[in-house]
Amino acid sequence: MTNTLYDALIAPHANTADPFLERDDGVTLSYADFVKRAAQIAHVLIETGVTPGDRIVVQAPKLSDTVALYAAAVQAGAVYLPLNTAYTLSELHYFISDATPALIVCDDGDAPQIAEIAADVGAKVLTLAGDAGSLSVAANDRPTQFETVPRGPDDLAALLYTSGTTGRSKGAMLSHKNLLSNATVLTDLWQITAQDRLIHALPIFHTHGLFVALNTALMAGSCVRLMAGFDVDTILDELPRSTLMMGVPTFYTRLLGDARFADGLCDKMRLFVSGSAPLLAETHKAFEARTGHRILERYGMTETNMITSNPYDGPRVAGTVGHALPGTEVRITNPETGDTLPYGEIGMIEVRGDNVFQGYWNMPEKTAEELRADGFFLTGDLAVMEPDGRIAIVGRAKDLIISGGYNIYPKEIEDVINDADGVTESAVFGVPHPDFGESVIAAVVPAPGASPDPDSIRAKVEAQLARFKHPRRYIILDALPRNTMGKVQKNVLRQDHST
Repeated sequence: MTNTLYDALIAPHANTADPFLERDDGVTLSYADFVKRAAQIAHVLIETGVTPGDRIVVQAPKLSDTVALYAAAVQAGAVYLPLNTAYTLSELHYFISDATPALIVCDDGDAPQIAEIAADVGAKVLTLAGDAGSLSVAANDRPTQFETVPRGPDDLAALLYTSGTTGRSKGAMLSHKNLLSNATVLTDLWQITAQDRLIHALPIFHTHGLFVALNTALMAGSCVRLMAGFDVDTILDELPRSTLMMGVPTFYTRLLGDARFADGLCDKMRLFVSGSAPLLAETHKAFEARTGHRILERYGMTETNMITSNPYDGPRVAGTVGHALPGTEVRITNPETGDTLPYGEIGMIEVRGDNVFQGYWNMPEKTAEELRADGFFLTGDLAVMEPDGRIAIVGRAKDLIISGGYNIYPKEIEDVINDADGVTESAVFGVPHPDFGESVIAAVVPAPGASPDPDSIRAKVEAQLARFKHPRRYIILDALPRNTMGKVQKNVLRQDHST
């Protein structure tokens, strides 16, 4: 029996001397050396007690060893669970308690606090911190070959948490087939080859940076300029010797805001990809005017990987996310009845294909709600499909906020605000932001006779939630706008407070 994902993405590079990861410190890791490093880390995983199907929680810096850890987890038959490095201990406690991992890998400085949470579920803790983390040190003297653990197409390869607007966070179960099918389709569609050099400034704890960018690079044998994070100066330096860049709208607005960003820098570039948040039509047009390149916008979700893409060859229409990927079925349905709608009518996006996840971890009822018996997944996003199949997203049925490429779910923030002294209720919503896509706003209703202090509420939120979830503005209202059924009208809040 083979290991579906490892055999396709990693094993073929065992004897490849071509460069894979070019790091910020100037060190370049070849494909062959990367395969050996993954094997060394896989040995450590097994020695730590990781067995096939065990979860490995990773909240660690973006390092070449973090990428190798992902490959090692696949090779060892484990389930890779990356977490946002901005999550607080309070947030981590839920994810770790729910996933019950065998191992947690974190930044060296966070290990003492995380060890307390790990003890509750019997997990071991290792660290990544440059070359000095305990995982890296332990791997240094391990063998550079590892007997790959067999895993089939339907075995889990990753578990990624994605919150809803109600209830607790949900762990999306992604199989080897889910990840491989998407990598194969995107590599072919976007014509990614071993001659490409990818500027990688995305985080690697979510689908875009980890699965879209890295899996396609591995599939094609591309070189990856692995950057710790987005930095305009570094991007400008790397553009003249690169061919491909994947980013979020914020990347492109930041570049456009720098006078040094001119078309001459992009002479070798062949493709700019944007996703994770809506790209404003103005940004799309300004980028083309400056560089001659039309950004390729695509659409996906944690549960499905990528669903649609504007074409590589053909019109990339601003304000649309293109067509369904080959092998992926998309339909627009009435959210109430589930009936497929005619072209041009607004409805919910439903998707079916090998890219669609296996369900939610430990949540069979939620899985049954969002995965139809015929295999279609209800995305909760509202869109219009044209007769040629091109899709334009017009809204998000679940009030999801996307800011700077991060998914933000209002209820999680509202729960913290509502627990503050002097607060009766709150409503968190997003308003347009020229740089981040959307900005988070919180409307707060005081308890009778109370005068809640916005600074105190802000401090409470900042202590419990990651920075990207923090509202940029707090508005005190006598009451929240509601419809006749008593439901809060966030559309009214957005309209009244969008400026």
